[in-house]
Amino acid sequence: MNTRRDILRIGASVLGLDLPRLLASEGPAKNCIIYFQEGGACQHDSFDPKPEQPSEIRGSFGTIPTAIPGVHFSELLPNCAKNLKKFTVIRSMYSKEAIHEKAKQYIFSGSRPNNAFKHPVYGSVVAKELGPRNGLPPFVCIPRRDICADAGFLGAAYDPFITGDPGAKQFKVQDLSLPRNVSLEESAARTRLLQAMDADLREMEKSKLLEGMDHFYQKAFDLVTSESARKAFNIEEEPASLRDRYGRNTAGQGTLLARRLIESGVRLAAVFQGGYDSHGQVEKSSRKIFPVFDQAFATLLEDLEDRGLLASTLVLVIGEFGRTPHINHSAGRDHWPGVFSVAVAGAGVPGGQVIGSSDAQGGAPKDRPLSIEDLGATIYKKMGIEPHKEYRSNGRPVKMNDSGVPIRELF
Repeated sequence: MNTRRDILRIGASVLGLDLPRLLASEGPAKNCIIYFQEGGACQHDSFDPKPEQPSEIRGSFGTIPTAIPGVHFSELLPNCAKNLKKFTVIRSMYSKEAIHEKAKQYIFSGSRPNNAFKHPVYGSVVAKELGPRNGLPPFVCIPRRDICADAGFLGAAYDPFITGDPGAKQFKVQDLSLPRNVSLEESAARTRLLQAMDADLREMEKSKLLEGMDHFYQKAFDLVTSESARKAFNIEEEPASLRDRYGRNTAGQGTLLARRLIESGVRLAAVFQGGYDSHGQVEKSSRKIFPVFDQAFATLLEDLEDRGLLASTLVLVIGEFGRTPHINHSAGRDHWPGVFSVAVAGAGVPGGQVIGSSDAQGGAPKDRPLSIEDLGATIYKKMGIEPHKEYRSNGRPVKMNDSGVPIRELF
């Protein structure tokens, strides 16, 4: 508070001119949507263009101004550029893993992988700590389960529910209907029989696997008997015009389904969009995948805001790492954990910010380097979960997030 302008701004908030935003920023998020750019999005072709660099670094695309003066995005993201006041970009995120499998597990859990055990991912921790709501699974993955979406040592009871592809014709969630010629009464009888058999089996062997299976069967039965669950997953109820705005493709319809699910009671929905692993012909792949993301993400923010959900929903755009500053001999970019960009919105996150920066070539953080642990601590803090809470794996204490510090600019 160094200037009269600062005093006036804060005073206006206290007097109520900005009170809803102020109050929203103090409370935990009720929901979370993660848009995962699978394969590692190129920072140069998205949120951190380098127009002053030669073509072998800057790539093939121009830049466009955003809603924030002086901030430019790639020309591939016109809708994101117009909506920057609704979200924050971090340009100085870095990772310590350069292999897809480990890097995915790292950023989707906030803890670096090790050989002793597998860390649970954000959705699984949220499922354990906050539990189900309105009869819906707390953690959902769209359209499929990725290697990074795993409950790890928490057990199968906290694995995600998988929706299938909502962009497919006649989309139908497989686990929300009974097999043909099986009535609800027959299903209930079979469930009781299975419970009786499991009780005898558990006396012989106490097993986390059996506990997880029991929990899975119960969840499955609850879902197929729940009218509210079937309604939540029925994307056909959405207006055709809104479905068009999101994009008639897997990522677009998946993002719309994620909004529909968190509105109904799902706590964390993760949408996976592949195609970012561009070791060759990066210009061709970027022209294809970034417009899909741009349309879906910008529409999601607008839709959440229109419905009064953005203040209570944490939204993240992440991938496992970035891409190399230099274009390779195959006209592509390779894995690059040195620096990359992520986007964060909702749940009290101030819009219109750019946190940190990368160096001139987009190869390393220039200022405000932020770790994946920091991002993980932020997610847990936003969701009202103590970031450094300890669990136990094989008798040893394990912190959910070991060394991360919540990113202050996001609160």
